[in-house]
Amino acid sequence: MAEFKFAKPGLNSVGQYQLSGIPYATASLAIAPGSVTEVEFNTITKFVTVVNEHSGSSAKLRVGFSETGVAGSNYFVLDNGESYTGEFRLSSLYLRGDTVNTTASVIAGLTMIESDENLPTNWSASSGTGLYNEGIG
Repeated sequence: MAEFKFAKPGLNSVGQYQLSGIPYATASLAIAPGSVTEVEFNTITKFVTVVNEHSGSSAKLRVGFSETGVAGSNYFVLDNGESYTGEFRLSSLYLRGDTVNTTASVIAGLTMIESDENLPTNWSASSGTGLYNEGIG
């Protein structure tokens, strides 16, 4: 007799994005200028919030979707005390201090979609548009 198994949710499983996210939070990430910090998520995200926690002198925080992006020109910048929330399907997020040490927090809502190499969640930085690395970007 055949055994029935439910299919695992995939990147385009709409229901995973309609449910509330599984909470993820990390605080006080020390970000050094010129070095890239990767924040890896256990599963694919529904949304991500990044906060530049630095106070005092200007400490810009680069935020991007690939290591090449934050090292190059495909990123956005958060100044002291600024935050940004976006609905992104990510397995990793990349942070880089611009000129001085800074501190960051990352909050995310996770789905039940596993982060495996079969899902195109590693974004290219070559075009700045977030195309998949699988020969498109």
